Amino acid sequence: MTATLETPFDITTSPIPSFGALQTARAEVWANRHTLESFHKRVAALGTGGEEGRRKGLGLWILAEYAEAAAILDKAGDDIVSAFTLARCHMSLGNPAEALPIFERLSKQYPDEPKPRGGVLEARLELEASKDEAAAAANLSAALAKAPESFRESAEGRYLAGRALELARDYEAAVERYEACRELDPGHRANLFRLAWCAERSGQDDIALDGYWTLVRMVPADKAALVNLGILLEDLGRDQDAAACYDTITRHDATDARIRLFLGDAISGMSMYYDEDMERKEDRLNQILRIPITDFELSVRARNCLNKMNILVLGDLVKLTEQELLSYKNFGETSLNEIKEILGSKGLRLGMAREEAVRSIEATRRKTVTADPSDVLNKPVSDLELSIRARRTVETLGCLTVGDILQHSEEELLGMPNFGQTSLAELKQKLGELSLKLKTKNG
Repeated sequence: MTATLETPFDITTSPIPSFGALQTARAEVWANRHTLESFHKRVAALGTGGEEGRRKGLGLWILAEYAEAAAILDKAGDDIVSAFTLARCHMSLGNPAEALPIFERLSKQYPDEPKPRGGVLEARLELEASKDEAAAAANLSAALAKAPESFRESAEGRYLAGRALELARDYEAAVERYEACRELDPGHRANLFRLAWCAERSGQDDIALDGYWTLVRMVPADKAALVNLGILLEDLGRDQDAAACYDTITRHDATDARIRLFLGDAISGMSMYYDEDMERKEDRLNQILRIPITDFELSVRARNCLNKMNILVLGDLVKLTEQELLSYKNFGETSLNEIKEILGSKGLRLGMAREEAVRSIEATRRKTVTADPSDVLNKPVSDLELSIRARRTVETLGCLTVGDILQHSEEELLGMPNFGQTSLAELKQKLGELSLKLKTKNG
């Protein structure tokens, strides 16, 4: 008897009775490069109308092409699988307002199903949290208290209880609820990410590592999880593993300048022979060039223009000339002056090569420090000898000196990616040794 290979999921003929079946199909499609490429061709060959259109939209979700999937599924009818997948696409795209009415309709049609009800609560949470996190957490807790016990003890209910605790900054309690969710649904992606994120902030690095590792092994890989895992591994001295995470990202997105810099840092850390003081200095200066453009207060027009030009970090911006910016549609003198003011505050200007930019940043730092060398506030950040995670956070905020750090509060620092209670305690200890304290929330 001739052995035959198991037939993979066929987007044109295989039954798709539920969203769970779609998730199972996704794992099968992403099993190897051959099945993925074959599936991609089949989806591309499908039309956009009728049953073909519905299957094309579901196939695009499997491929993680959420914007295209949403555009097609929006016209594909209202069967539960298509509708729920459309709502999940909107959530993945950061559009909870678009997802909410779909989840609400499905929740009314299927009141005993936890996923639609969970979708309603999560979409409302995202909308409210963007305005007031404390109020959003309180409203979610109240909604959960009114929900049936069967929902509260479902995977979705446990996950949302964790979200409410996380927004209230009770990270240890949030980890407990996320772990309870994981017991019921080990493959809940959002839960795994929140579990790892909160574990980092409560000093539970083993749980954080396990959560991130589990998530990045799922397909398609989660970029945010890879970044966070890389930073955590680097902070733990596992530079080779960290480099592998960053390399995975750059192989799929070669345009991400920030991750390319992280990869270079991790590779440098793998070397047994390098000047540690010089490495710290370079990392500090390069970090300024990694500051995301979104961190600066720009007009909507300037921000949109830079985004369309794929200008993501300060290092991307300094390489451009005034003429290049002004030649872009809708970018005028007002936007140019905004940009020049921002760069000037960092000792930079337009049209600088990377090496020149680094020298200028260092010169600005020295000028600040030499204003009064005896003043502890003028000590460079590197003198605090912080861990990688803590140092990157304060430098991402644009801090070059100890005095710069004191302009930020605990709440601001805890709101930064990859900065948790462990990093905060470390920073406060270092500042305490100099008889210094962080800025208070209202001061």
